[in-house]
Amino acid sequence: MKKALEQFEFAWASWLRPSRSCALPPVKAQSRGDDTRLTNWCRDEVARLALAKLSQKVQVCWNTRMRSSAGRAFWPECLIELNPRLKDFGEEELWSTLRHELAHLVAYARAGRRRIAPHGNEWRLACADLGIPEERPYHDLPLPSNKIKRRHLYVCRHCKVEWWRVRPFRQAVACYECCCKHNRGKYDERFRMIKVRLPPSR
Repeated sequence: MKKALEQFEFAWASWLRPSRSCALPPVKAQSRGDDTRLTNWCRDEVARLALAKLSQKVQVCWNTRMRSSAGRAFWPECLIELNPRLKDFGEEELWSTLRHELAHLVAYARAGRRRIAPHGNEWRLACADLGIPEERPYHDLPLPSNKIKRRHLYVCRHCKVEWWRVRPFRQAVACYECCCKHNRGKYDERFRMIKVRLPPSR
């Protein structure tokens, strides 16, 4: 607990740092493939943070298949994908998204093999170091949303709680609430979720 508090205080101290102003390269009207200018900018920023390995590997590209996401970061591939629609919202939003995704890679590079939360203290610290200390975990841009219909219904035979899922379970799953209440959180066949047969959709 003490270690967690120290970690939080360290992240909070960095959170108060003033945003770093730096020259940003102009963004070309590129809509797909690797973006050399953005990649080089990210590599310079990461090198400034003394993350040599990440500086050598990080890559930025535009993904025309992205719809609801503004950007994505892949670790350990060190790849950042950006939605070309970002350019419709101005360069400020584009640079904010790029820094947001780069912060994920910086956080994972610093953590090494230690598991961290995607938008936890490590990510917030990286955001502060990249000049966006008040960055939020999720964007509110008017991008198309991916609405996937949930077609699989499961019911707990004990408490009758219902779970709707996009994909069916691949293994036996029990109701967590019932297992905690009656079996100290361990799996119990009595509380197994039963799939309900639904009429075929038209």
